[in-house]
Order: sequence, then C-alpha cells, then structure tokens
Amino acid sequence: MSDASQREWSFYLDDMIDFAGKVLAYTDGFDQAGFVANGLTYDATLRNLELIGEAATHIPDEIRAAHPEIAWRMIIATRNRLIHGYLGMDNDTLWSIIRDDVPKLLPLLQALKHKVQK
Repeated sequence: MSDASQREWSFYLDDMIDFAGKVLAYTDGFDQAGFVANGLTYDATLRNLELIGEAATHIPDEIRAAHPEIAWRMIIATRNRLIHGYLGMDNDTLWSIIRDDVPKLLPLLQALKHKVQK
C-alpha cells in the first residue's frame, strides 16, 4: 500500500475516532429515557453513529481483515439500518450500541491509529 493511500484511509479512521467521541460526549449523563426524550441529542447521536459506519466503508478490506477485533461488518450494517430505516432499530438496541459498543470501539480505533502512525 502506498503512503498516499494509507494517508487517505487514515483520515477516515480519524473521523471514526472523532465521531465515536462525539457519541460518548453527547450521551454522557443521560439514561436511556432521557436520551430518547431529548430530540437534539438523539438526532445528533444517531447521525454520528451513521457517520462512523460511513467512514468504516472507506477503510480498505486488507486493513479490516488485519484487524478483526473491530466489528467492521456490524458497524457498517448499523449504518445501513440507520440510514435506510429498513427493519427499524429500536431504542433498546441503540442504547446498547451507545453504552456497550462505542466505548469498546473507541480504544480499538485509537490503537489502530497508533499502529498507523508508526
């Protein structure tokens, strides 16, 4: 992989880190009911979850394959469900993603970023 292509995909990795940080910041201090009731927070959080998945689609297959600790397919599938609205996504599932998955994802993305910088 050339340095140019590595730089390009690493920008998407930076975006994923930023978007995950926003999800955590926006929902800090909320419980599920408060999150669902706050339209601005709800919409902004969902948008950032969508953007995490969109950025993940730009990470090359060989990088995804080399880092199976990151649930790339689930991240992209979540984006597709949110964007297209098919099959719906209930608030319990969203809250689980926000509280369980994103906090685990962020350090994995940061570790990958650290490897890329070496």
